[in-house]
Amino acid sequence: MLSGKTIVLGVCGGIAAYKAAALCSKLTQAGADVRVIMTESAAKFVAPLTFQTLSRNPVAIDTFDEKDPSVVAHIDLADRADLFLIAPATANMIAKIALGLGDDMLSTTALATTAPIFIAPAMNVHMYANPAVQHNMRILAERGVRFVEPGTGQLACGYVGKGRLAEPEQIAEAVAAFFRGGRPLAGKRVLVTAGATVERIDPVRYLTNDSSGKMGYVIAAAAAAMGADVTLITGKATAPLPGGVRTVRVESAAQMLDAVLDRLDGQDIVIKAAAVADYRPAQTFEQKIKKTEEEMTLKLVKNPDILQAIGERKTRQLVIGFAAETHRVEEFALDKLRRKRCDLLVANDVTEPGAGFGIDTNIVRIFDANGLVEALPLMSKREVAERLLALAASRLERERE
Repeated sequence: MLSGKTIVLGVCGGIAAYKAAALCSKLTQAGADVRVIMTESAAKFVAPLTFQTLSRNPVAIDTFDEKDPSVVAHIDLADRADLFLIAPATANMIAKIALGLGDDMLSTTALATTAPIFIAPAMNVHMYANPAVQHNMRILAERGVRFVEPGTGQLACGYVGKGRLAEPEQIAEAVAAFFRGGRPLAGKRVLVTAGATVERIDPVRYLTNDSSGKMGYVIAAAAAAMGADVTLITGKATAPLPGGVRTVRVESAAQMLDAVLDRLDGQDIVIKAAAVADYRPAQTFEQKIKKTEEEMTLKLVKNPDILQAIGERKTRQLVIGFAAETHRVEEFALDKLRRKRCDLLVANDVTEPGAGFGIDTNIVRIFDANGLVEALPLMSKREVAERLLALAASRLERERE
């Protein structure tokens, strides 16, 4: 899978640098052309000769150590990379990349590359939980940087907690999975709802919510990239429409329900990511309501439940719902999944930094009828979409066998 791929492996200073040697070996054995960049601190933990021997390529450390006069070393490495991987990544390196600082060979090359960037953090548990570190990781995730989450256990400093570098096998698999990509949804029909519904009070006023449509839009885009024939039914949204999908615009919950049920037959996967208003005004006024009294009472009636309607009418479709919660996430998610006959339900706590409306990241937990399937850490919404769709594709494949 990695044959012919150039992977630039950045190694930062920390005791976990010894694991990077095993990672380098695994990537090389998988066929990758591994080019290692070490920080000066990393070279105090593991000798550059180790990586040179394992990768069969020279190791870069000093920005000004230009061995080939025909190229600028850090630009050449940045341009060669099919993937840029930093493992282990220290809090310092994460901060430098987030701030756009380039004061050594690794950070300078990272700034210059246009390749996808993967970061595998490794640090003390309290450093990892520090708000500044979490903020920097959130910034990078919003820019599309992918993280290989650290493990939990005994740390070299003596603490027990989250912060140990992911195992080399796990990191190598994340890299391989990225390149596998492929088109696992080729020939499948996917329907996605996204955005917020609008419930009119009068011609100038309405009830709605804060959904930007980003999660649903990246799901639609990712499904198309995986080969699916995608129909996107969208309410109000601020995110740019994805290309390569069939788009149906609606306004109210009733309109979205009709659009979904009209297209439900023949779909393989239905993903209901839209934020649909639970209630609508009992009366919609044809003209603007004028301000008269000190108080105004607005009577609301319940909207049709689109997800429940899908669950009741589904035949062979794999139905995926979403639940945005503020507390008791698992309890409410499992209850919603069972009541509405979903096959999978994606839940998040919108009060968590990095998991709310209108941003490019999310932190989600995916459930099925048996409970938690997978907990995804802070990552870009595109990564969440890709993981969710890969899970859906594997379930469709399993049902076919």
